Amino acid sequence: MLGTGLLQGLAVTAKNLAGSYHDPKRFVTTQYPEERTKLPEAYRNFPFLVSESAEDLLGTLRCVACQICEKECPPQCIYIEKSKDKKPDANGKLQVYPAVFDIDTAVCMSCQICVEVCPFDAIKMDQVFEIAASDRFTGLLLGREALAKPNAYYHSLHPADAAEVDERLAAARKAAAAKAAPKPAQAPPPTPAAPSAKAPTPKPAE
Repeated sequence: MLGTGLLQGLAVTAKNLAGSYHDPKRFVTTQYPEERTKLPEAYRNFPFLVSESAEDLLGTLRCVACQICEKECPPQCIYIEKSKDKKPDANGKLQVYPAVFDIDTAVCMSCQICVEVCPFDAIKMDQVFEIAASDRFTGLLLGREALAKPNAYYHSLHPADAAEVDERLAAARKAAAAKAAPKPAQAPPPTPAAPSAKAPTPKPAE
């Protein structure tokens, strides 16, 4: 029948209109900023650096300044300078660390390529979208002090991914500790006993 689709569409519109007054499932307007919509775990905005300890964010960064993310970033918004000295990484191995780590969020396109290429799980995607600045050139340039956030913060954003990363890092630490542990000394093999000399047999008297 001609016009059936139009009538069905109007029925759906009327149903949603009436339901929006009494059915909470149909409430689509969030009274922001008093109300906040819970973001899905897969939501991403700009990157941040994961630190092992909340007490020493810059001293326990997972980043070892390998500069892979800087090289793979499509808009080239990441800038890294390596340190001159070394510090233990998450596995206890001495590594260099980023003396400078800057991300220009005015240029970042939130592609997550930096996260995918990082071999140390040191950079992850944040969910903070309320970013504004009065200076268009330096206001959105975030240094490592602003980028460093504890592992607990990463767990609050992406609990499933964070648990998998922690499990993998724990296994790597355990393997590294087992490899570095001194091996127990082995007992020397027993020395074979020397053959006893036989006394000469006396000849019979003639």
